Amino acid sequence: MSRYWSPVVHGLTPYVPGEQPKLANLVKLNTNENPYPPSPRVLEAIQAELAGNGERLRLYPDPTGEALRRVIGARHGIGPEQVFVGNGSDEVLAHAFQALLAHQRPLLFPDISYSFYPVYCGLFGIPFETVPLDAGFQIQVDDYLARDERAGAVIFPNPNAPTGRALPLAEVDRLAAGLPHCPIVVDEAYVDFGGESAVALIDRHPNVLVVQTLSKSRSLAGLRVGFAIGQPELIEGLTRVKDSFNSYPLDRLALVGAAAAMQDEAWFEDSRRRVMATRERLSAELAILGFQVLSSAA
Repeated sequence: MSRYWSPVVHGLTPYVPGEQPKLANLVKLNTNENPYPPSPRVLEAIQAELAGNGERLRLYPDPTGEALRRVIGARHGIGPEQVFVGNGSDEVLAHAFQALLAHQRPLLFPDISYSFYPVYCGLFGIPFETVPLDAGFQIQVDDYLARDERAGAVIFPNPNAPTGRALPLAEVDRLAAGLPHCPIVVDEAYVDFGGESAVALIDRHPNVLVVQTLSKSRSLAGLRVGFAIGQPELIEGLTRVKDSFNSYPLDRLALVGAAAAMQDEAWFEDSRRRVMATRERLSAELAILGFQVLSSAA
């Protein structure tokens, strides 16, 4: 504690990152890192960017990340104006909290969910209410619709973390339609392992923003790249916050490495299938040992 801290800092309860033990050959599950290496194209792209004794590193990266935004947009069949990129999905989420989720009425999110959400609320002074999961640890859309009159915005992971339960796309659609006055942020860090992406909904729901990361299914947790997809006015809101904080969030190596990863569809499909197969094998073995294992889409 310091007398020089601001009142905001005194009141914060920071997020605690997953422990990174200094042990060799450890099977470490606590931070949900992909056990398989990234696409070889990522290394090739980074090495190409370092050509000429790293001459390009003296230059600032593209502040808009346009090339990466075009690659992401092309994969999802949308334009780059509907894509925002940031330094990991946590930074993208932080900008979303400031740009879209800070309202006089409370932000709603599940009572068992990503523990960074209340941290952001404390940092940005956002009132919030948690909505209980049902007995099967599932999000119930009707519980959110019932709070229509006092909801300012909604955020939830899909699949949810740490429960691994996925909300069907039709239910996300019903939530967005039922709360048209509320920004709806769908945090899809684990969507590639069995969930349905809400990117399919953004054309008809101007209130939906989808946030994804390259940390999990593309094995790039160490590169720190995340992105958001939504209608242009939502993306503009994120960009206004970003350019008021850090106009160069992604370095040159992250930009080219992420673009290469997004373009290697064959590697992506193989890697995520291997992870899902391992998950099912582990779940079956735990059940044999007598553990109760929730069906997971994460």
